[in-house]
Amino acid sequence: MAEKFDHLEERLEKFVENIRQLGIIVSDFQPSSQAGLNQKLNFIVTGFQDIDKCRQQLHDITVPLEVFEYIDQGRNPQLYTKECLERALAKNEQVKGKIDTMKKFKSLLIQELSKVFPEDMAKYWSIRGEDHPPS
Repeated sequence: MAEKFDHLEERLEKFVENIRQLGIIVSDFQPSSQAGLNQKLNFIVTGFQDIDKCRQQLHDITVPLEVFEYIDQGRNPQLYTKECLERALAKNEQVKGKIDTMKKFKSLLIQELSKVFPEDMAKYWSIRGEDHPPS
């Protein structure tokens, strides 16, 4: 998979360089540079075709729209991945805290129910197939 991206990256770099050179030619256009301009335009058309061929190899890749928003804002798109991981870690810690709290609550509830309703809790444990509550 990496070689597909490397090939696309190479094509894009060549394309960007051709666009840069075209900008130089156009900004200082002289009638004598028409042949060079035509050649660069042909390179750009060929570059579009090469990029389109790469697209067919990478059709199953999806990029979140937020990544493009990062790029439009002039931010590094790798920050998107970093921030997603940070949000996932924070959410994971939050959920872990809730799970731990529920486990403590369950343990305390069982202790208190066992004090108040010992016969009923003994039936509960027998139905569950356990001799006594887990500690």
